Amino acid sequence: MQFNTTNFKKNIIKAGVLLSCSLVLLSQKSFSQTKESAVRRIETDFNKTKGKLNNYFNECVGAGRANEGLRADWQQQLATAKQDCGFRYIRMHGLLVDDMAVYKEDKNGNPEYNYQYIDPLFDYLLSIDVKPFVELGFMPSPLASGDKTIFWWRGNVTPPKDYNKWEELITNLVQHFTERYGEEEVKSWYFEVWNEPNLDGFWAGTQEEYFKLYQYTAKAIKGVNKEYKVGGPATAGAAWVPEMIDFCAENNVAIDFVTTHSYGVKQGFLDEFGNSGTVLNKDEMAVSGDVINSRKQIETSAIPGLELHYTEWSSSYTPADPIHDSYHQAAYVLEKLKQVGNTANSMSYWVFTDIFEEAGPRFTPFHGGFGLMTIQGIKKPVYYAYSFLNKLGVTELVNSDAHSWVSKNEKGDIHILAWDFTNTHPGDSVNNQVYYIKDLPAKNKGKLEISIADMPKGNYKLEIYKTGYRVNDAYTAYYDMGRPSQLNRNQVKEINEKSNGAPVYTEEIKIGKNGSFSKQLDLRENDVFLICLKRK
Repeated sequence: MQFNTTNFKKNIIKAGVLLSCSLVLLSQKSFSQTKESAVRRIETDFNKTKGKLNNYFNECVGAGRANEGLRADWQQQLATAKQDCGFRYIRMHGLLVDDMAVYKEDKNGNPEYNYQYIDPLFDYLLSIDVKPFVELGFMPSPLASGDKTIFWWRGNVTPPKDYNKWEELITNLVQHFTERYGEEEVKSWYFEVWNEPNLDGFWAGTQEEYFKLYQYTAKAIKGVNKEYKVGGPATAGAAWVPEMIDFCAENNVAIDFVTTHSYGVKQGFLDEFGNSGTVLNKDEMAVSGDVINSRKQIETSAIPGLELHYTEWSSSYTPADPIHDSYHQAAYVLEKLKQVGNTANSMSYWVFTDIFEEAGPRFTPFHGGFGLMTIQGIKKPVYYAYSFLNKLGVTELVNSDAHSWVSKNEKGDIHILAWDFTNTHPGDSVNNQVYYIKDLPAKNKGKLEISIADMPKGNYKLEIYKTGYRVNDAYTAYYDMGRPSQLNRNQVKEINEKSNGAPVYTEEIKIGKNGSFSKQLDLRENDVFLICLKRK
């Protein structure tokens, strides 16, 4: 049999062409599938509403200590944060510590009270429409049973030497508030007893002694007005919630709300200098899981329905953690707030400013401080997360995307707040203090496609705001300067100009009879977008 080499070659070439075509088709299909999977869609309908937007996220914000609130720069920053972020309450430590000069005793041991520092602080808060979420602590030295203190400003953490005198102090303080501001105003406040008594650093007594302190405090507050609100235990790590409620139920002690705290890092609970190092928790439900569990504990308790306030929370519990300065923080905060949903009445971000002296005044402009703003008032990416939240409308629209809010206001403006949260931390072998001080470019996450149906026809102005890597990213601008230990005025101005929160894109839009709108955006790791459609 003779082998036809010419036909063989023709068949081989034909087969090769077919194989190549098949591979091209497969490749195109694979590329198409990859491209398809990289498009994240947010689809909503103007007329499909979920209900009133729950704006618990800016109900309260934290501050370091009361005495810092007498500083002009602190007050200026709070006024700015109020205007942009809409915070309605503020909570801080140290209302009763010695530098507020509230309490002393005469030579016969009789109490003397003084509010010359508290009054101008509270007057200022109320003048800018911020109410006090009053944390009652720490112990005035003349009333303290010991000399154990915490922080650079020496807050005494020991129980009172005389619980009756403590009760008299709280009674006098609350009466003073009532006389100065009126019953109706004080009824809207919250009185929280102490701070993190489950940690030895913050409370030198036992759980039983804390409950005793709480009982005397609640009696004093309710003795002035039964409608004034008192609560606790203000614990670290979401602790003591069932025990607190059980104690109050069994002993007929008033409790109007529960408070506790949570942070999203591993290791310890008190590290004001950041010396031990922290690691961002890889648990997807870090922080938010604590909040959801606290709500479950309340609802299965003897007093279900109590308000739940997380009076401290953030990614990290040390004011020396550079994640607070990083663009990652903005997306982290939004992710946790969305996960919490309706389980909390407030989530008080700790804190609004780096004017914060637990470890003493800091010597560098970006040091990983808790604040939304630096000491010089430079707005960090997380500041913009809160300012974007504050721009949302009053009505939430139905939206199946787990990483966004869609809302509208009475005028018909639409606001979409969407983000990507990607925990890029390399793991337990690397501390935040090493990782988040670097220049950390964001990887591409594909496309974000926004689609809105049934919009009223007419003319709109589209505004897109953003924070992310090198967009309203003050720390990276500081990094590019070589991370100087001090910033002069021109450097502060330069960073502020690069991080001014202005829209990154604007466009005039006309919505026709079909009422549809769509927009596609490039999305990177930890980008945050606010898309606004404003009716003209």
